[in-house]
Amino acid sequence: QGQPVESGGGSVQAGGSLKLSCVGDTYTYSPYCMSWFRQGPGKEREAVAAVSAHGARTFYSDSVKGRFTVSVDNAKRTVYLQMNNLKPEDTAMYYCAVNPRKWCSDWWTGVHEYAIWGQGTQVTVSS
Repeated sequence: QGQPVESGGGSVQAGGSLKLSCVGDTYTYSPYCMSWFRQGPGKEREAVAAVSAHGARTFYSDSVKGRFTVSVDNAKRTVYLQMNNLKPEDTAMYYCAVNPRKWCSDWWTGVHEYAIWGQGTQVTVSS
């Protein structure tokens, strides 16, 4: 299974928007769970959002709920993270991670649940 590739990061001012993409072949076949994590300077990696195959279920951390939207386009083998109303505390390296063996569920926030990770894309939000 190939490594997914993230893109779409950049620098924006607070209140702005960015849309991240993650492309790969790992999640062509269901079941799978694709998640976005982030890691800020000096912080631990934290779960942001997750989506099961075909977008049937989505999950969000409390810190991004209502501002971020995760979606999947199976035909393009791409998972997206639309980020609106960005805040300086959203500044981090964003990673996509894949569990190709099971549907997303309550375990989705566990870093150890994912064996496949992308290289990350940097998001910087200035005040």
